[in-house]
Amino acid sequence: MSAPEGALAVLVAGGGWAGCAAAVELSASGARVTLAESARTLGGRARGVEVNGKLLDNGQHILLGAYHETLRLQRQVGIDPDQAMLRLPVQMRYPEGAGGMDFVAPRWPAPLHLLGALLRATGLAREDKLALARFTTAARTMGWVLYQDCSVHELLERFGQTERLARLLWYPLCIAALNTPPARASAKVFLAVLRDSLGARRRAASDMLLPRMDMGALFPQAAARYLGEHGATVLTGTKLSAIARAGDGWQVTLNDRQATFDAVVLATPATQSASLLAPHVPELAQQLSALGYEPIATCYLQYEASVRLDLPFYALFDDPGAGRWGQFAFDRGQLDAAQPGLLAVVVSAAGDAARLDQDALAAAIAAQLAQDLRRPELATPTWTRVITEKRATFSCTPGLVRPGIETPLPGLVLAGDYTASDYPATLETAVRSGVTAATVIRSYGTLPRENRSLSHGGSPVDPTSVR
Repeated sequence: MSAPEGALAVLVAGGGWAGCAAAVELSASGARVTLAESARTLGGRARGVEVNGKLLDNGQHILLGAYHETLRLQRQVGIDPDQAMLRLPVQMRYPEGAGGMDFVAPRWPAPLHLLGALLRATGLAREDKLALARFTTAARTMGWVLYQDCSVHELLERFGQTERLARLLWYPLCIAALNTPPARASAKVFLAVLRDSLGARRRAASDMLLPRMDMGALFPQAAARYLGEHGATVLTGTKLSAIARAGDGWQVTLNDRQATFDAVVLATPATQSASLLAPHVPELAQQLSALGYEPIATCYLQYEASVRLDLPFYALFDDPGAGRWGQFAFDRGQLDAAQPGLLAVVVSAAGDAARLDQDALAAAIAAQLAQDLRRPELATPTWTRVITEKRATFSCTPGLVRPGIETPLPGLVLAGDYTASDYPATLETAVRSGVTAATVIRSYGTLPRENRSLSHGGSPVDPTSVR
């Protein structure tokens, strides 16, 4: 299947989840799409990597049942989410005897599922449960909307949350969702996440989805196959280094070769987009350059194939001052039968952890697992590997103004998890931005040519010539 003659020619620069989503949507609507990614593989900051002969992820992820656009596009490109991911009810479960809590929602209709989780929860005192009930009731009354933003820490104090409840539930949720410490994380964005998890109107929306396959296979690779079947061009190892107006469209430089497109979706990292936009829209480029970033570290620990945890994943007490870095531990063997004995431990907002020697960090995490799970053998894995994404997400701080999808430049839009949204930097945010970018480009394509921009000449070039 190929695009009809005279269809809008669109370059999607960047093959992460946002770029793949934009390319799929545009191709499905009949555009002539070229997807260009500078790396050799698609996926961006959610991709597969090979470690010691195993195909792992550059970071362990959890998706939510509320990720409607992500799930829709997965199905569109041939991925069955029910087969590709393990679906679990929303939960926060610490190892038994580690001094934590066991909070797991039953499969009841919302909001009864939250009430059931609260009544059944162990490890929480009566005052903790009452504080949680007060918070969720007040937040629901507010529509989970905070008009005057503040930090998550301030929000919890304002709603009288106990220190233990904050330590066991709210802080881990904040760090996992926003990848920003509670003392400087946006309460407004945090409430939006809670709205679609603890406060979801549909119980299934709050479910946690754990990938059974590597992140590249979960969407980007299937998207590339879909694009190929629909006549699109997918280029890897191809960097966009310059853009310039050319008549009604854009002349771009890809690997030192030029091509012309009717429209461009910049799904590149914010820093790269800022560089490309600086000659054209310096104010927008400055806004993109001003974004701060937070790292995420994932420590993989390989044990004997017989090693298996009682649950697919656990929450862990983190205390960096005491050398306890891990926040969540995943049993990869329960997700992928080809990875028995492999555990993945996530350290979000990992600024301090990223400065440690990798072997020292892995040893500390192994000791933490052995202590919390009361299994001494976990202190001595056969091998370890720490993968750190230094710019995993933007710093989701109170009052942060994020750029919109549309730019002042006709036919040029942004896509990425950093764009304006009530969500933090999640896969769903990235996918939604790509879908929105495609919608804007489609509407641009329906305008009469004389209304798109002033003409400066230029002629189309076959995008496949940049290979």
